[in-house]
Amino acid sequence: MSEPMDDASTIAPKAASVELRPVTVSDVLAALAAGLRDFRAAPQYGLFLAGVYAVGGWILALLLLWFDLPFLVYPLAAGFALVAPFIATGFYAVSRCLERGEPLTWAHFWAAIKAATGRELGWMALVTGFSFFIWMDIAALLFFGMLGLQSWSLGDLLREIFTTPTGLLFLILGNAAGALIALGVFSISVVSFPLLFDREVDFVTAMVTSVKLVLANPVPMVFWCAVIAILIGLSILSGLVALFLVLPLLGHGTWHIYRRAVAPSD
Repeated sequence: MSEPMDDASTIAPKAASVELRPVTVSDVLAALAAGLRDFRAAPQYGLFLAGVYAVGGWILALLLLWFDLPFLVYPLAAGFALVAPFIATGFYAVSRCLERGEPLTWAHFWAAIKAATGRELGWMALVTGFSFFIWMDIAALLFFGMLGLQSWSLGDLLREIFTTPTGLLFLILGNAAGALIALGVFSISVVSFPLLFDREVDFVTAMVTSVKLVLANPVPMVFWCAVIAILIGLSILSGLVALFLVLPLLGHGTWHIYRRAVAPSD
């Protein structure tokens, strides 16, 4: 009697191609409007996730100030957006439930997140998390190379950055480096996280699909990236308070962009 053979397809995620559809600026605006509707329909989940994100940011910022590392507070706040797509998994769960007309409960919410993180989505989170640490290292190296190794109070640091040529150059170079890293992470993650949450595909296929979408639709994708950058910038200026609106809007909106950009699977 022959032994049953293991079927690798039941173990490994499928590497099938993903069909993309054209995306316009109007689609991006419609996705934002749909994201706002989802947030209003189930605000408790969005406020909870945004609260976890904001409180985590406040704690890390206070720790940096406590250890006399004020120069890392702004890079932390700006780079924290690199790991936001992973946290947004909860928003995808809510939006998919609302989309399907399924009952939405906290038990379903946690079960959906647990199921997703057990798949390839965890590897994608590792990629974006690594990008975050690279960004923090670059910010620290730029600071030490241009402003020295001495200890700075927060007030002295702000005066040095905004009132001296060296400080202004550091600000320009630091933001330019951050923008390049953010653009790269955006390109590989714009639809990869919701795709991994929604389907059984490998994370490399998800990243390639995301990059293909950006290359095929440069204008609407640059517009979407600019919207994210502006809203995150406003959130930083508000001391992360605005995240309680911005994060749910972007999280739910990303799900609806995914639905418009990626054709349904067979």
